[in-house]
Amino acid sequence: MEIKRTIKSIEAKFLLPALELVEDVFTKHSGAEEGKTVRSLVEEIRAKKYYVPELELIATNSQNGLLGYAMFSRFHLEGKYENELLLLSPVAVKTEFQRQHISKELIEFGFEKAKRLGFKAVIVEGDPRNYTSRGFQPSHRFGITAGSAMHLPHPDCLMAMELERGALSKMSGVVDYSFYETLR
Repeated sequence: MEIKRTIKSIEAKFLLPALELVEDVFTKHSGAEEGKTVRSLVEEIRAKKYYVPELELIATNSQNGLLGYAMFSRFHLEGKYENELLLLSPVAVKTEFQRQHISKELIEFGFEKAKRLGFKAVIVEGDPRNYTSRGFQPSHRFGITAGSAMHLPHPDCLMAMELERGALSKMSGVVDYSFYETLR
């Protein structure tokens, strides 16, 4: 059964519930340590210059209950492109509402909002099966590669997508998360 939902930028009253949702979803999927790490990453991004409040997104039901979450934040490659490039991470949907296109709606809403804000491309790390249908392609095709500290199951798990046609032909470099204390 499809439920009526709204996709919007996060509001203050959802800041803590969003953290709890992210931790819960990642704990159920990958264990308590991963849940805590992803929650800490969201908290850290919120505290850094890379945070874009308009691109911290939530999906709510008709009773304003939280269903899903996605965060796009500024990202750089070797100190370049931080006003053009976004990182999509994390994306989380309450377990009981998964497979209802909530993450798709969050991501596509984010793409449109990011374009309006002037961003040109997005990178994401994850299972290609979850992202290729949204237009992502392996980032190495664009000259964007994983840093040596990243342990990807396969190089295709780091993906990129253009929000502006041709944008990735002007970007290249190594993805390095070392500026995030949470991921060291």
